[in-house]
Amino acid sequence: MDEATIIDFTGRDAVTDPLTDLLRQGARELLQAAVEAERDTFLAEFSERRTPDGRAAVVGSGYHPERAVQTGIGPVTVKVPKVRAKDGKPVTFRSALVPPYVRKAKSIEAALPWLYLKGISTGEMGAALKMLLGPEATGFSAKTVSRLKGDWAAEYDTWRKVDLSRDEWVYIWADGIYSGLRGTGDKLCVLVIIGVNARGEKHFLAIEDGVRESTQSWREVLLGLKRRGLNVPRLATGDGAMGFWAALEEVFPATDQQRCWVHKTANVLNYLPKRTQPKAKKMLHDIWQAETRDDAHHAFDLFLETFKAKYPKSTECLIKDRDELLTFYDFPAQHWQSIRTSNPIESAFATIRHRTKRTKGCLSRDGMLHMMFKLGQCAEESWRKLRGFAHLADVIQGVDFVNGIKPSTTEQAAA
Repeated sequence: MDEATIIDFTGRDAVTDPLTDLLRQGARELLQAAVEAERDTFLAEFSERRTPDGRAAVVGSGYHPERAVQTGIGPVTVKVPKVRAKDGKPVTFRSALVPPYVRKAKSIEAALPWLYLKGISTGEMGAALKMLLGPEATGFSAKTVSRLKGDWAAEYDTWRKVDLSRDEWVYIWADGIYSGLRGTGDKLCVLVIIGVNARGEKHFLAIEDGVRESTQSWREVLLGLKRRGLNVPRLATGDGAMGFWAALEEVFPATDQQRCWVHKTANVLNYLPKRTQPKAKKMLHDIWQAETRDDAHHAFDLFLETFKAKYPKSTECLIKDRDELLTFYDFPAQHWQSIRTSNPIESAFATIRHRTKRTKGCLSRDGMLHMMFKLGQCAEESWRKLRGFAHLADVIQGVDFVNGIKPSTTEQAAA
C-alpha cells in the first residue's frame, strides 16, 4: 500500500470555474454571431454592385486570425470576418464591436482610473488586474496606463469646450478640492462646479485648476462658463470662501446665495470646546431643520443667546451669513435636502481625498486634474435626478415659494 503523504499540487494556479467557462463560451458565440451580423449588413449595402457576369461584386472572404478580447469574465476569442471586391474597386470591412487592434473591452479600460485612484500605481496595474480577471489578463502594462492618461487629457480638453446653452441650468454647487502633488510641498486647488438642469440631471460644469480659492480664479471659471452659454442660475450653494461669492456677484449678480450648512456647522464648532460641541451641534440642526423661516430665526436667536457671552467667535462665525444660510426657504421644500449643502461635490471626491492622503502626493498637477475629471465622469453615471425635479419648472418661472410651499392661485391673486 502506498503510504506517501505528499500531495501533488501540480496545476494549482489553474483554478477551474465551470460557470465562468460557460459564460465565456456563451459570450464567444454571441460576439462571433454579432460580428458576422455586422458583416452581413455591410454586404447588403453593396448588394446592387455586380460583376459583368451578374454575380455579387462584394463578398465574404474568410476571417482574420483569431484573437482574444479581454473582458470582465476573462479573454473571449473572436474571428473578425473579411470581405473582398471582385470588380476591382476595393472595400474594407471594419467591425464596430471589435475594431482593429482592440484587445480589451471598454469596461476594463473604465476600471483603470478607479484602480489608479484606489492607490495602485501604473507599474502594479497588470498584477492587480490579473488578480481580478485571472492569470490570462494581459496587455495592461505601465505604458498602457500612460497612453490612457493621454486619452483622458484629450477628453478633458474637449469637455471644457462643451456648449452649455443647450440646457437651462437652475442650481449650481461650488467648492474647492485640495490634493497633494508629487515632488512638491504645494497643493493643487481644483475649483469644481456642479449644475442641475431643468430636467433634474446633475452634471459637472467646471473642474479647473485655481490659485487657492481666490476671487480671480473663481472669476475666470465663472466667465468661462458664461462664454460657453451658461445662463444665470437661480441659486448657488457653497461654503463661506469669499472668493467664489465675490466673483459670483460680478458675473451672475442675480443668482441667489445659499451657504453650505455642513461647512458652517464645522466652522462654528471649531470655536467651541469639545464638551460643548454636541449640544451646540444639536442646536444648529434645530435651525436648518425648522419647518418655517420664522422658526429657524427663533432657533438662530436661541443659539446666539446661549453661546454669545462665553464663545463670541462661534456666534460671530454663524451670524455673518445669517440671511444666506436661510435662503433655501424661498425654494421648493423637496429641494431643501440638496441645496442646503455642497454634499454633491464632497461625496463625488471622497475617493480621491482618501487616495491623496494615503500616498502623500501621487500625481503631477495635470495628472491630478485629469484624474479628477475621470472620477467626475464615473460619478455622474450613478447620479439620480434631483428629488422633486418636477418643481424646477416653477423655479425657472420665478414662482415665490413661502417656506418651501408654492402659493395657491388664490393667494397669488390676493398678493
